[in-house]
Amino acid sequence: MNKCHFIFDKNKKTNQLKQNLKNFKKYSLKKCNIIVVAGGDGFMLKNLKKFYNFQKPFYGINCGTVGFLMNKNQKISLLKRKIERAKKFSINPIEVKITNLKKKIFKMIAVNEISLLRQSKQTANLLIKVNQKNLIKELVSDGVLVSTPAGSTAYNLSVNGPILSLDSKKIALTPISPFRPRRWKGKLISDRSKINIINLQSKKRPISAVADNNEIRNIKKIEVKVNKKIKINLLFDRGSSLIKKIKEEQKKIN
Repeated sequence: MNKCHFIFDKNKKTNQLKQNLKNFKKYSLKKCNIIVVAGGDGFMLKNLKKFYNFQKPFYGINCGTVGFLMNKNQKISLLKRKIERAKKFSINPIEVKITNLKKKIFKMIAVNEISLLRQSKQTANLLIKVNQKNLIKELVSDGVLVSTPAGSTAYNLSVNGPILSLDSKKIALTPISPFRPRRWKGKLISDRSKINIINLQSKKRPISAVADNNEIRNIKKIEVKVNKKIKINLLFDRGSSLIKKIKEEQKKIN
């Protein structure tokens, strides 16, 4: 028996859905076995990171725009059956350790990507290391991002990064508007690698770090790796899996 805990964003679609679910039995976070999130992708990302420690699968209902991590908002009468028949997909987030100019350390996870972005009119100057070996001694650009397979069709794709299959065992390192090396398109990295990115001119050319939707400003350096110990489980309706959505995006650009 599925025991659902519901989390609603605040918009017209979610308010209507909430009204339609009045007679749907609801459980607390502790007593439920499925967390149902109604909203858009951004709202889902926020709640995945907030509640993944409960080790319960997430079923998303799209009340936003794209809804890549969500399921279609359909008839309430079909909801119980759809949740029962939904297929589970496990993803590993990337773990980020951020050090700012004041040497304060922030630790967080990202489901889609971590992006480093310039804060001023000047380009960022970045040193990129993979497993302690220099990959790019000086990347002059608007920034760079590290994307998971699940997030590869989001910001990563919009800056011409590759779309990654869920089973690729890779993460994408993608430059944002590179100036030097001008022709560098990025690199696919093993998901067991550790990436270090250092701001070479942190005072003159400040940058910010954004982990999905959490921002830290005035960054000196970051360390990035996939956390294999954390498994976030997403539930998708049959015929509309995350793998299928990624393949559809791949077809669009081929």
